[in-house]
Amino acid sequence: MPSLPYQDDFLLHIQANNYSEETRYNYERDLQTFALFLESELSLPFNKATKRTIEQFKAYLNSRDRKTADGAPAEKRLSSGTINRTLTSLRRYLAYLIDMDLPAPLDPSSIKLLRREKKHPQVAEFEALIRLIEAPMKFERNTLVALRNRAMLETLFASGMRISELINLKKSQLDPSGRIFIEGKGKKQRFIYLTERSKKHIQKYLNKRDDDLPYLFVPERGLNAHDKTKHISPNYLQMKIKKYRELLGINVPTSAHSLRHGFATYLAEGGANPAAIQILLGHESLDTTTRYVHASDKYAEDSHRKFHPLKE
Repeated sequence: MPSLPYQDDFLLHIQANNYSEETRYNYERDLQTFALFLESELSLPFNKATKRTIEQFKAYLNSRDRKTADGAPAEKRLSSGTINRTLTSLRRYLAYLIDMDLPAPLDPSSIKLLRREKKHPQVAEFEALIRLIEAPMKFERNTLVALRNRAMLETLFASGMRISELINLKKSQLDPSGRIFIEGKGKKQRFIYLTERSKKHIQKYLNKRDDDLPYLFVPERGLNAHDKTKHISPNYLQMKIKKYRELLGINVPTSAHSLRHGFATYLAEGGANPAAIQILLGHESLDTTTRYVHASDKYAEDSHRKFHPLKE
């Protein structure tokens, strides 16, 4: 596969500056995509890239004919957020070249990001989320699987944690108080808090297990093989949530991330301070948090009825 000049040095720089493996992987994929575009679509060397090249690259990323970083045909269109992440990776790479006094054909500031589409955030009704969380006990025939999946969904909604944080939880992190210290996105550390309800379901699941495996949530094959490196996969959990949603007839698209949105939204509807929600979610910016807590039409409707000056 083609690569950009000093790409390995740049990735080593990212690693040396303590960025997460996921961040490094995303940079590598994004730069690989640009290198492949230059070679296969334009037959253009990197040092000949211009502002027009970047505009062509944007159009390519936005098309159905693009290829993945591995050169395979893409299966779906990219969101503007994903395209902007790719362009930001390219910006960061160009800035690195300039910082290292290496030849760079473009100034990073010449790469303009796309205008983000504004989507109306959707969160299922509270009662629907409860039915989803309880679904494993209804639809799973294997008792251990039912207890594990129920405990995972309870934990997601109780704490607002990300799916990557959930699957990496270890039994040793559990505390009787329900307060858990985790390392989240970008290696940022914070506390998350379990509810009494979620602690009860986690304990029910652990009582059914008879092993010394470190991870809190493990696949059956990991149990059977006593494999201490195995934890549940994010794809498995997302697939199960999709299946439960369809079986329950919940028409609002719902994923593991939706439970995080729901956590924030319903805390806000209950009167929680946005700054506290920001800390619980592990957001750097309060602006990011408000995208979560404003997701409820009901919250807006209730505020309108309560505070409008001519409500009577």
